Amino acid sequence: MPGYTIAPERRPAGTLITRGRRIPRPVKIHLAVLAGYLIAGCIVNWNRTFYLFQQVIPYSRDSALFVWDFWWMKQSVLHLANPYHSGYQAAPVGVPLAFHTLLPLPGVLMTPVTLIFGPGASYNLLSVLAPGLACYAMYRAARAGRWGGGRGLPGQAGAIAAGALFGLSTMLTFNDWYELNLALGAACLPVALEAAVRLRRRPGPGQGIILGVVLGAALLVDQESSIMAAMVAGLALAPWLVRRGTPALAKLRSLGFAAVAFAVVASPQLVASLAQTRAGDASMPAAALAGDYVNSGASLQQMFAPSPRVGAFGLRALQMYYYHSGPASNTMVSYGWVLTALALLGLVIGWRRPGTRPLALLWAGATALALGTGIDLDRHLRLVPFAITFDHIRVSPVLPYTWLIRVPGLSSFREADRLTEIGLVGAALLAAAGVDWLCRRAAPALVMVSVLAVCEMGTAGIGLTPPVTMPLALPRADGPIAADHSRSIVVDIPLGVRGGVPVPGEGAAFDPEVQVQAAADGHPRTAAMISRLPPSVLARVKSYPFYHELFWLQEFRAQRRFRGGRLPRWVVDAAQLAADRRSALGMHIGWAIMWKSLPTVSDYLREVGFRFDYAADGTRVYRLGKGLPRSPVT
Repeated sequence: MPGYTIAPERRPAGTLITRGRRIPRPVKIHLAVLAGYLIAGCIVNWNRTFYLFQQVIPYSRDSALFVWDFWWMKQSVLHLANPYHSGYQAAPVGVPLAFHTLLPLPGVLMTPVTLIFGPGASYNLLSVLAPGLACYAMYRAARAGRWGGGRGLPGQAGAIAAGALFGLSTMLTFNDWYELNLALGAACLPVALEAAVRLRRRPGPGQGIILGVVLGAALLVDQESSIMAAMVAGLALAPWLVRRGTPALAKLRSLGFAAVAFAVVASPQLVASLAQTRAGDASMPAAALAGDYVNSGASLQQMFAPSPRVGAFGLRALQMYYYHSGPASNTMVSYGWVLTALALLGLVIGWRRPGTRPLALLWAGATALALGTGIDLDRHLRLVPFAITFDHIRVSPVLPYTWLIRVPGLSSFREADRLTEIGLVGAALLAAAGVDWLCRRAAPALVMVSVLAVCEMGTAGIGLTPPVTMPLALPRADGPIAADHSRSIVVDIPLGVRGGVPVPGEGAAFDPEVQVQAAADGHPRTAAMISRLPPSVLARVKSYPFYHELFWLQEFRAQRRFRGGRLPRWVVDAAQLAADRRSALGMHIGWAIMWKSLPTVSDYLREVGFRFDYAADGTRVYRLGKGLPRSPVT
């Protein structure tokens, strides 16, 4: 109207208007922190970030298996099939996957990415995001917890430091490089801690359901990580359960809702595990597990050594101290000097505050558990105090891990050094208090601490030298097989049907490319690699005459080419060759790929009826049957 003006809308400070909606300041802070962590994760493992564009993955059997896992979960979602059993490994027998590192929840969530860009893209993308997500999970736990004096951390600096020291540590980024399930599973630990803390603060059905969902989701990510997440949540809830104040009925109701929510969310995994157990395919040979009980412990020197990451900055002597001070292992166990110093500072300044001593106990207890069944003084000297015999191995009754593996259901927790992840949770939260104190009392010193901390962040050994990688596709070698839509079985040689826990007679350690190409061409494979291989699966595979002879010949010591290209009778007679051919045809085997030259096996394939088809990418490909057209190779 004339003479009137409309005053501009005033909005509270700290809000952002987006299409009529205001984003509160706390949300903006969380988004900024998350973005910062994701960027930091990409920087410390910068090599892995480039893999998204190079279409490669680390050259390891585990990396290849994760690619296959994402492919199999996509297949299961699209066809509404049971993901916990697959006929695409150890074909035509198939493998149970209830106790395999299947990553069912990440696999389902990443199905759109897998469908559009392929399973390798899902694997690389989650590997890039995992460190930042772990950082953010710890940041939330630090902000949610009342660590000291009944208050949360006084400022953002300590919480941000807790996230960085946890998620960007060598311990977790090393897992991220080689064992994606461990990296994603470690992020579940601070999430479980936050859920438990919030349940203590506001008991009720809602918080109980959240805790149950978190623990159920952890089980669908990684089974051993779910055990550790439950341990962290249980330790956080223990003082609340015995303390007076909250009515006992309210506590039981909250825990009841948590149990129901856990059972609902984790029901696919629980049902599959129960079914595999009832079928007798859950137990593992005691001798195989006993070997892990002895060899999986970490030494105190390793756990409190500087991170081997410092070698990337020229500090080779400090890097080698880590490797020489304890046994070799499949995971990094170093807390790092900077984290240790900050955690001890936080412990000293907060000793009288509620919450500090429980965190110190968490750190110390996890460190004691990670020692395993003995005390490794160096790479060659092992001390077993007051030794007793358990499953034909000498173990120490004064070490807690000895009794942990005797708890029903925990006997398969065969990697004691993984328990350092629990200690990392306690140490990171103690270190956060130390960082916050430095911010208030000695800010200049914090700059030097930050520089030193950066030197201990990231994956050990992944520096300027490019790691060994393998491509996600071999179109020349695998293209003709992918073009064959008959779903015939592909036999890869060297051949193995193997598990994470060794089983006698499991065959050769086949090339990692086998499972990557299995995900690319979609054919069932004889080769198999799963975390827990039931011996019954291997026995059923070898019950087929063709496979039985193939395993035997593969191990034949002569490995020489026979005269005239024929096997002598004393190796495989004519009747046996005819039976083997019928066996191969009956299983609908169509292809055989020689990844390495094994003359004895090549001769056997020709005698059975395979003929050479083409050579590409360092492989020789054979087809079974007569009169088949030669596959075009460009």
